[in-house]
Amino acid sequence: MRGAVIHAPGDVRFETLEDPKILRPTDAIIRTVVTCVCGSDLWPYRGLEPIGEPHPMGHEYVGIVEETGSEVTSVRPGQFVVGSFATSDNTCANCRNGWQSSCVHREFMSTCQAEYVRIPNAQGTLVATDEHPSEEHVPGLLAVSDVMGTGWYAALAAEVRPGSTVVVVGDGAVGLCGVIAAKEMGAERIIAMSRHESRQKLALEFGATDIVVERGDEGVARVRDLTGGIGADSVLECVGTAESMRQAVSSARPGGNVGFVGVPHEVALDGQELFFSQVGLRGGPAPVRRYLPELIERVLSGRIDPGKVFDLTLPLEEVAEGYRAMDERRAIKALLKP
Repeated sequence: MRGAVIHAPGDVRFETLEDPKILRPTDAIIRTVVTCVCGSDLWPYRGLEPIGEPHPMGHEYVGIVEETGSEVTSVRPGQFVVGSFATSDNTCANCRNGWQSSCVHREFMSTCQAEYVRIPNAQGTLVATDEHPSEEHVPGLLAVSDVMGTGWYAALAAEVRPGSTVVVVGDGAVGLCGVIAAKEMGAERIIAMSRHESRQKLALEFGATDIVVERGDEGVARVRDLTGGIGADSVLECVGTAESMRQAVSSARPGGNVGFVGVPHEVALDGQELFFSQVGLRGGPAPVRRYLPELIERVLSGRIDPGKVFDLTLPLEEVAEGYRAMDERRAIKALLKP
């Protein structure tokens, strides 16, 4: 088969790889229907995470089951399935408590920008749709496998409630999906922080009521202006930088909550500042598997359309262009078709 391999910062190649095989009785092999480039893939692409030896890339996927291990009974060959970037058995104590992204048998997916993918823990990870979805729904289902599920978790972690005021820090795919989530959870006011016109338009389409273009202290001051000097009830931090985290915490009111889902890079919080802010924090890798049935239903019913975050579609063989376009902010998110 063929798939994406990163060799060095800025160097992603489409290469011939070994076909995946069933290694454990809990595995499944899927044929990829669509995959994509994630914003978190840009960290190593930009040289901000070590790469080491060349290795495959990708952790978002939907596909058709080709083969299953002997212990997999929840899905069968021929079914269309949606999974998560973090695999889970869905039976351990952490999974039963709703934290599948901390499953004791967790494996993070990292080979999905390819024609075929081995899915560990397939019994607990994969969710099959009742029938093969229409082509128009496929991008939304792909979004559910990570960015929509992550945006949903950010809103839940920030305790978004009906009638609340929400700030979303980050206008990438996760942040935009966070706007969808906040709207679905009944937020009355959703302040999206964005400097990019195309992303601002999509945020407004998804339910944002206000746009803030300022960043840092100026951005915090603008949020305060919009909230009567108090701050937001809930803040979704969807970037992962020191600046974005500081901006998120400072934008929340005393007693408010921050859900942080951007993978942290050089983030450090001052204990005294956090102590006196009286802001609650919860974050980490989203337990996407917990939300899959509900989010799949919302996509298939047409209630939400997170697939709109894919504003560039390319054949999988042009994956390198997908990375370039996202790195240069010419695209929010690149969808790849094998």
